[in-house]
Amino acid sequence: MAMNSSTMLLVLLGVPLCAAAILAFVGDRKFAPEINILGSAATLATGLGLALEVYLQGPMLAGGKFFFVDAFNIYLSVLTSFVSMTTAMFSRGYMRREREHGRVGKIRMRFYHAMFQLFIFAMLLCLLTNNVGVLWIAMELATLSTVLLVSLYRTPTAIEAAWKYFILCGVGIAQALFGTVLLYFAAEKVLGEGGEALLWTNLSRVSGSLEPTVLSLAFVFLMVGYGTKVGLVPLHNWLPDAHSEGPTPISAVLSGLLLNIALYALVRCKVLVDGSTHTHQAGNIMMGFGLLSILVAAFSLLRQKDIKRMFSYSSIEHMGIATFAFGLGGPIATFGALLHMLVHSLAKSAIFFTVGHASQMHRTQEMERIRGLFKGNPLVGWGLMIGVMAIVGMPPFGIFTSEFLILTATMKDAPYLTPFLLLGLGVTFAALFRKVQPMVSGDIPSYQRPVKAAHLPVLLHLALVLIIGIYMPAFLNTWFHTAVELLK
Repeated sequence: MAMNSSTMLLVLLGVPLCAAAILAFVGDRKFAPEINILGSAATLATGLGLALEVYLQGPMLAGGKFFFVDAFNIYLSVLTSFVSMTTAMFSRGYMRREREHGRVGKIRMRFYHAMFQLFIFAMLLCLLTNNVGVLWIAMELATLSTVLLVSLYRTPTAIEAAWKYFILCGVGIAQALFGTVLLYFAAEKVLGEGGEALLWTNLSRVSGSLEPTVLSLAFVFLMVGYGTKVGLVPLHNWLPDAHSEGPTPISAVLSGLLLNIALYALVRCKVLVDGSTHTHQAGNIMMGFGLLSILVAAFSLLRQKDIKRMFSYSSIEHMGIATFAFGLGGPIATFGALLHMLVHSLAKSAIFFTVGHASQMHRTQEMERIRGLFKGNPLVGWGLMIGVMAIVGMPPFGIFTSEFLILTATMKDAPYLTPFLLLGLGVTFAALFRKVQPMVSGDIPSYQRPVKAAHLPVLLHLALVLIIGIYMPAFLNTWFHTAVELLK
């Protein structure tokens, strides 16, 4: 059985890497988008097989001690492969229209498909590696592959956004490297020199023996480093630019997946620091950054003019909510945070799909010029409207459930912070409805063009968010409870 799991894990990582190599060779031929979809579908199928194995057998090591799989990282791996598959389905028609409009050429399409799969590989490696150093390297690989995707259109603003993304995340990842070095410095005194002192499983086992002062200092650097990638305020400046200037499918995977991966790294580090210091210091730091992100992003939504920038600020707010909840700790808040990562990824990627169609219909991302979506393309209009209803936490969508759990836990464990959390949620609710309502209603403007939209990914994502809000399947409930136990 162990061999079977190891093989599955190698296939899970090998498929996107092989798909990236094939797509780099295939280039811009007619069937490149289909290879992209098939590669992502094969990754999802393998991820589901491995998830079933973990569900039945429990956590496991694979590839010697190099990889490990538990309820926390395999759930994010399945989410990553699922959203990457639906995004590949959406991007098939979307990128074809971008090519027809002359926004991308043959070489850039080759870049797009190959880097998309390389990005998926980097994220899965971040999640599944047992080595803190390899996690850092994989995070850097994810950054480098997406820099090329953000600058795909080669306009001055796209290149500026890519440089800002590269420099800010490069500085951030350097801080995370220093934090990782400090972590190793503390671990080698207990575990001895060599690779053993970098393994998550070993670090978790001996966390109580690690030097608390060194780990507290390490967490500050890791928080700044990986917090930059999560998009937490005040380290968030790259995120609105990268989302608004890159192709829409990349906005969907950046918002829906990459931010989750960085938060995953941060949560793993917090568990180690908590075990070493026996205080709530790391949690307090995360709560501070999370609450600041919620409030700054909520008020920033009010003054946005670009539709993709607006939803990127919404991503900052939601990652702030999840970071705050993980920092707060306790079974209810942690369960709420895990659920929030899932439903936010599904809802936000669905919103970006509809935003992509809306901006192609109007040839602009300026919200003032996007009008009459209900009449022009009812499925795009309703997709955007229902997506916004889901993302602001209206019942019965899953985000209402996760935010309700987090709010309940805050009222119990940190009641003095409840008004700030409610203020952020209230302002976000008002801002998004105020901005989106004029875009979907009204008459069709003369410059609106019909677009053949990819509705399946949008409907699938929003249906899942709705179902999870109304009825959470027993296996998912068990899954999250197991992950909560791991993160105590």
